[in-house]
Formats: sequence, structure tokens, C-alpha cells
Amino acid sequence: MPDHKTHVYLMPGMAANSSIFDGLKFPKEQFEIHKLEWFVPKKGMTLEAYAQEMCAYITHERPVLLGVSFGAMLIQEMAKHIPTTKLIVVSSVKRHAEMPKRMLFAKYTKAHKLLPTSLVNNVELLAKYAFGESVVKRLELYEKYLSIRDKVYIDWALDKIVNWKQDVPPKGLVHIHGEKDAVFPIGNIKDCIKVPNGTHTMIIHRARWFNENLPAIILE
Repeated sequence: MPDHKTHVYLMPGMAANSSIFDGLKFPKEQFEIHKLEWFVPKKGMTLEAYAQEMCAYITHERPVLLGVSFGAMLIQEMAKHIPTTKLIVVSSVKRHAEMPKRMLFAKYTKAHKLLPTSLVNNVELLAKYAFGESVVKRLELYEKYLSIRDKVYIDWALDKIVNWKQDVPPKGLVHIHGEKDAVFPIGNIKDCIKVPNGTHTMIIHRARWFNENLPAIILE
């Protein structure tokens, strides 16, 4: 029996698990959703090699890939190895020039290597890295979302973010960005769908906006 559904693969942001997508609701007659999860990289693994390994979890031809933050950088790398119908970048960047100055500064000074990532079990600190906001009020919530606390993974992810070099975004890319994103300020972002009052965690806190708009964005 032919499969007429659109297969959408979801990739969470740095240190987050796929429960960040729990609020998303897609019409079941049109879409089938598949959630991807981070794994700890092998020593010295490049982002390209990681993307190739993640592609092994894609089991449908020409899927739609949606990624959040660092996960959005990863799906852009994955699209260099497999054919995709569409890439949806959320709360992230699609070219090196959209990076905030502090991340460019970290690249040249190696400041990111001085970050106290051994404190990854401190969820408040990890959330500041991953989500760009203080989480005192929502600490229990973020303990659920931020479950990837392996120091090797965190060090690797921070290094790959600040050293990401893409200049030309892949074809078929749609960029959705919050107007109040504290990690990747919208002032640096070109050609995107703006979400009013959207923060870096809008995939969680503005799920209704995504539910109302994503299906049409994917199918257009």
C-alpha cells in the first residue's frame, strides 16, 4: 500500500531530548512524526561524521527534517548526505554570518573551552547554555527536557557550534525565528518567518503557534 504521508523527523537542541516536541500536534492523516535523539560522539568526531551517522536513523525517502538550535545546524549537515523535501530551521542560524558576536569571539579566543562544562549536572547552568535564559521558575521542567548531560557531548557540542562554518544554506530551507531569541538575536538573522514574542525555547512555550502554522509551512 503506497505511503501518502509526509514523514517529518524532529531533532532537538543541544543537551535536550525529544520531549521538547511533546506540545506539537500534527494532523495524523497527513503526517507521520519521527523523533531523533542525540548520542555521545566518538572521540575526535567531526560534525560531518556525526551527521552521517545520524542519517542512519532516517528510514524514509525525501523526509522533512526539523531541527531546533544546534539540532538545526545538524539537520543542515545531514541534508548534505541525503535527499530531503524540506529543512525547517527553528531558533538557530543557517549561515556563519548570522552567529552572534560572542560566539564568533569564542571561536577566536577559544573561550568556550573555559566554560565549566563539568558542571553539566547543574541544570540551571546547562539551561543557560542551551536555552539562553534563567530557569529558576521552571527548573523541574528543564530537568525533564535537558537530559543529555555527558561532559564529552557538551564539550563537543559547544566546540561544533562556535566553529560551524556554513556560508550558503541548503536548498529547500525555511527558517523560523523568535523575535526575542536571546541565544541567536534576530538582528543577525536574514530571511526568516518571525514569531512575535518568541524566545529560544518557543518550540516548548509557543507550541500553539507551531501547531497552527507548521503543517502549511511544511506542505507549501
